[in-house]
Amino acid sequence: MNTTAAGRHGGEKTARPFDPRQSMHRQDFEIFHYHDPKMQEVPLHDHDFYEIYDFLGGNVEYLAEGGSYRLLPEDILLIRPGVLHRPKVAPGEAYERIVLWIDASYLGKIDEDGEVRRIFGGPGGMLLHGAGAGVSQLMRHLAGEFYADDAGSGLLSRGLFYQVMAELVRLSGKSVGVEEATEDLPLAERVMEYLGAHYREEISLDVLAERFFVSKYHLSHEFRKSAGTGVYRFILLKRLQHARQLILSGAGPGDASRESGFTDYANFYRSFRSVYGISPKDAAQA
Repeated sequence: MNTTAAGRHGGEKTARPFDPRQSMHRQDFEIFHYHDPKMQEVPLHDHDFYEIYDFLGGNVEYLAEGGSYRLLPEDILLIRPGVLHRPKVAPGEAYERIVLWIDASYLGKIDEDGEVRRIFGGPGGMLLHGAGAGVSQLMRHLAGEFYADDAGSGLLSRGLFYQVMAELVRLSGKSVGVEEATEDLPLAERVMEYLGAHYREEISLDVLAERFFVSKYHLSHEFRKSAGTGVYRFILLKRLQHARQLILSGAGPGDASRESGFTDYANFYRSFRSVYGISPKDAAQA
């Protein structure tokens, strides 16, 4: 590694406050080094690209659909496209992390044998626990070069990006603590896991309460406390997520809405536009 460049562009000089946008502007990768003395609440969300999340400091429990992780500095969380997730940050505590976004089509082109995509693991993502300072140093260096305007910075950024990918693949095959979502899940995470498999069905709080042997009031309270949103909102997001993927794969908006569990197209249209900012028809033409 070019330590001079790392020192010039890395560390605190690349850190910035959180930007709430959840869409990519580039067609390859983007990286963000965030440091927030006091963090705003991040709603449950998903995206259609891969995310590599390098936790640097704070008091954070990370919810990734169907599982949760208590994070320690230099843990690396890998989140696949389509996974609903959110950090739960302790109030009043500083929060620092580096986030690398990778366009799914771009990764498919450069990862022909699927070596990188395999490390993203199961339904709740994958945690590389105690990955060490090596990846964090590479991520800091990458963040610095990504935003620099020096001659060669673009070329060096791409080289560092490949280094990060290679290091993560190696770490996932070593004795570093590779950890999938927690098996002994709290109530809210168990409900999320169930909804992730059954969101296209007609589901009510009464049905869920009976299935999980709790009152619907307790279930609703615990779910909102963990997910930051209600049960019905979660179901709506899952249905919209599925419909959007179908549309991007070539399905018509009407077929996509029905296949995703919507019984009323007008409701589907309004919800899709509200969440994604464009109509289903515009998404099909994007």
